[in-house]
Amino acid sequence: MPPHVRTVRGPLDPTTAAAVRTLAHAAHEHDGVEALGEQTLLDLTADEDAHLHLLLGRDEGGGTADDGALVGYAALDLTGDPASAELVVAPSRRLAGLGRALLEEVHAAAARSGRAAPAVWAHGDLDAARALATAAGLTVHRELWRMGRDLRADEPEPEVPAGTTVRSFVPGRDEEAVVATNAAAFAWHPEQGRMTVADVRARAAEPWFDPADLLLLERDGALLGFLWLKVERTSDGRAADDGELYVLAVDPGTQGQGLGRYLAHLAPPRLAARGARRIVLYTEATNTAAVGLYRAMGLVTERSDVQYRRSPADDTMQP
Repeated sequence: MPPHVRTVRGPLDPTTAAAVRTLAHAAHEHDGVEALGEQTLLDLTADEDAHLHLLLGRDEGGGTADDGALVGYAALDLTGDPASAELVVAPSRRLAGLGRALLEEVHAAAARSGRAAPAVWAHGDLDAARALATAAGLTVHRELWRMGRDLRADEPEPEVPAGTTVRSFVPGRDEEAVVATNAAAFAWHPEQGRMTVADVRARAAEPWFDPADLLLLERDGALLGFLWLKVERTSDGRAADDGELYVLAVDPGTQGQGLGRYLAHLAPPRLAARGARRIVLYTEATNTAAVGLYRAMGLVTERSDVQYRRSPADDTMQP
């Protein structure tokens, strides 16, 4: 008997959201790579009808257990084009067809919502995810690279471009300017370009956020671009080894002035000063300009996150 998948549209209750986070953490510990992205975890309790949560409980019938424990979860985000999805199965319950069941239900839920085949993320592009995608007739749709390198104690601070100043983000004042610049810089990007003021505030509420790590580059009070760094803390309060160049956005109207290069080179010394030992970032594999800049800074590709998708013309899952 195929397992039953329960679907919830909109925000999850706190208990169920906590169960999803626990499941995602267990998978991360087992696989060495996150199963669910940051935005998916933030969206667990977001009041958004376009977010669907597919829940597979631990009892043999597939329903959600009373204690909230889950063996499988999938997120379907209908806000983009194409819709996107992520899924995770408990390490102890794999190789039993649960991943395939969740994947089938993701496609069915998208179809019921009048949407074409969604793009499904596989973080780290692990062998098991690749095998599941192949069996389901999915092919690579998009590739996101994680790049990184070790930081040195003497990372040079770049010279501020003439006529510009750099300051830290001020919560409650700078959100709209950051969102507007981000939207212009990433108008081509299917996720980053949709960042809202609410998204900025949600991240500002996260334990890792520090306004001093969101640096605004201005000329005569106008925002030209920004560099957002992410430095998480270990349980004993130390900076995590990996410091992330989280977002780098430059107003397209300022292209050719070297502002993006300046902001990129500002990241290593700032991350080193915050106690990080490495710099990491994520970039589209097809963004040749960004990849070239980061390689010139000494960063190398460490892993790939891949989106798989089946042909939108194919209405059924492949056998």
